[in-house]
Amino acid sequence: MKAHRQQTAWRKKLYEVIYEADTRAGKIFDISLLIAILLSLAVVAWESIPGLDNTLHDALYYAEWVLTVLFSLEYVARLLAVRQPIRYATSFYGIIDLMAVLPTYLSILFPGLQYMMVWRSLRLLRIFRVLKLVPFLNEAGVLVNALVQSRRKILIFFTSLVIYVLIFGTLMYVVEGPENGFTSIPVGIYWAVVTMTTTGFGDVVPHTALGQTLASLVMLVGYSIIAVPTGIVSVEIARAMRTESAPTRICPSCLKEGHDEDAVYCKFCGSAL
Repeated sequence: MKAHRQQTAWRKKLYEVIYEADTRAGKIFDISLLIAILLSLAVVAWESIPGLDNTLHDALYYAEWVLTVLFSLEYVARLLAVRQPIRYATSFYGIIDLMAVLPTYLSILFPGLQYMMVWRSLRLLRIFRVLKLVPFLNEAGVLVNALVQSRRKILIFFTSLVIYVLIFGTLMYVVEGPENGFTSIPVGIYWAVVTMTTTGFGDVVPHTALGQTLASLVMLVGYSIIAVPTGIVSVEIARAMRTESAPTRICPSCLKEGHDEDAVYCKFCGSAL
C-alpha cells in the first residue's frame, strides 16, 4: 500500500513537471524543451550545408544523437506520467513527439532520413501554453474546432472539385491533343489543377481558340470557388466562438483540453484534474 502511494506521488510529481506550465519546475522544463527543439532544428539545418569541416560535421552528428536520446527519455517520461499511456501515444502531440525521435533511429537503416527531424518544429506549438499566450491559444483552438466541424462540407467540396478537374482535364486533352502538349488525360488533369487553383505554371498551355476559351472558363470557375471553403470555415468559426473556453489545462486521464480555470473534474471523462 505504501509502495503504491509512493508510486502515485512520484507519477503525480512527474505529471506536474511535464504537463503543467503553472509550476516553476514545469515552466523550467517546458522552456528547456523549447530551447532543445530549436537547437536540434539548427543542428539539422547546419548539418545539411555542403562543404562542412569533418570535425564540425562529426560534432553536429554527435549533438544530433545526444538531443535525440534526450527527446526519447522525455517521450518515455510522458508515457509514465499519464494514467493512460496509450491515449497519449495516439493523441496529436503524442504522435508528433514520437515522430520527432524516430527519424534519427531510422537513419541508421535509411541514410538521410534524419533530416525529417523537422517534425520537431511542430512541438514548438507548446510555446503558447508555456508563455501563457491564452488569447492566441484560444484562437488556435477555435480554428481547429471550426476545421473539424467543417470536415464533411469540405470533403464534399473537395470531391466536387476533383470531378470538375477530371472533366476539364479530359476536355482539354480532347480539344488540344498531343500536338499542343496535352499528351494524355493525366497531363490535362494536371493542367486543370494548376489552372483552377490559379497557380498558372505555364508549362502546358492551350494553343487553339477553343482550348483558350475553355481555359478562360476554368480560370473563372477557379476564382469563383475560392470563396466556398472560406465561407464554410467562417460559419463554423463564428459558431465555435460562442462556446469558446480557455484550453490551458489538460486532463491526466483523457488528455483533453478546454477546462475552466476553476474546474475540479474533467468535463469529458469525469476524472479529477
